[in-house]
Amino acid sequence: MTDKVFENNQVSIVGEVVSEFVYSHEVFGESFYMVELSVNRLSDSNDIIPVMVSERLLDVSTSYIGRFAHVQGQFRSYNRHEESRNRLVLSVFAREIRLEEEPDESIKPNYIFLDGYVCKPPIYRKTPLGREIADVLLAVNRPYGKSDYIPCICWGRNARFADSFAVGGHVQLWGRIQSREYQKKLSETEFEKRVAYEVSVSKLEYFEE
Repeated sequence: MTDKVFENNQVSIVGEVVSEFVYSHEVFGESFYMVELSVNRLSDSNDIIPVMVSERLLDVSTSYIGRFAHVQGQFRSYNRHEESRNRLVLSVFAREIRLEEEPDESIKPNYIFLDGYVCKPPIYRKTPLGREIADVLLAVNRPYGKSDYIPCICWGRNARFADSFAVGGHVQLWGRIQSREYQKKLSETEFEKRVAYEVSVSKLEYFEE
């Protein structure tokens, strides 16, 4: 059963380490740390993707800035309570990590596969330039009755297709993880720069249950 659950949330990213390890939390005596990877896009820009790494996978007291890491794992979420509301926090949970001096050109730098269920009505809209977009929130099961809630963004004909999805509908999708900066309004005069993470969908399938 556990292997089947791991199959429904698969991530592979290759990127340059651009931060030190920062302590996150401990579970049953095992400590976890956050580190950031800069992952190239085809458009010559890049995504800064947070990765959660166990101290048992590698020496987290060492700096690996400037080296390249190939991470295989899952895209996970948790709710962090801020002020009067919960904020969805996303990161790649590393099940395997390999450090290299140069990126492995034979590996896709940013790949994700998700198999889950629609948990909110999709939001379909058009940009001022007429580009079609649909936002889909996918619940992906984890072992022991938990789920990850993953925001996904579809474009063009995939957006039109996603607009027809029902809550509870079964979806499989393929794409990449992207980071996006935005301004969070704190007051009439105060703004805070934040980063959102989502899956940019390249292919998706819908199953009537």
